[in-house]
Amino acid sequence: MSFTEQQTEKTNTKRLEELEGVISKAIKKVRGRKENDLCKYIPMTSGGYMHHFTLRKMKYRKPEELSSLIEKFIIKADRPLVVPPKQRAARGSRKKKDQPAFSKLQLERLLNMARLSGDKEMISLLSPKKALPQTKRELIQAVRQGIVDHELWNAYVESVNAQQALIAAGAESMTAK
Repeated sequence: MSFTEQQTEKTNTKRLEELEGVISKAIKKVRGRKENDLCKYIPMTSGGYMHHFTLRKMKYRKPEELSSLIEKFIIKADRPLVVPPKQRAARGSRKKKDQPAFSKLQLERLLNMARLSGDKEMISLLSPKKALPQTKRELIQAVRQGIVDHELWNAYVESVNAQQALIAAGAESMTAK
């Protein structure tokens, strides 16, 4: 190890020790038990308070900056304030609003109507997607019983094509790396 590397290592350990002192002071002030308890008191520019992963990263990568944030928002503050959490999207906010949600019974009725009218496209669209092994078993069973089921064959072909497309996409992504 060279002399400069030894010096930088000594300064890094010194900074880390100073930061540990600041952190322990701040933990006592907020009456916390661990350093993650400090996160709620440090605001972020993007809104909300600091994430505990960010605190951990800053501790080793930017100890001076973390120390100044803790000093500013916790130690020098008369009463450290808990920062309100960042606003998150409501649950279900990604659901499409313009498409009607059908119950299972309603889907069955639509499927029966499509079968009665002979609309193959609607039948394939409304039919529940089965796993390839299940479709294969049903197709073999139908062949043994002497039943020709075009829908079942189409479902099998669709499942095999989907599986091959997934395999091709996976192989393509592996070669791209």
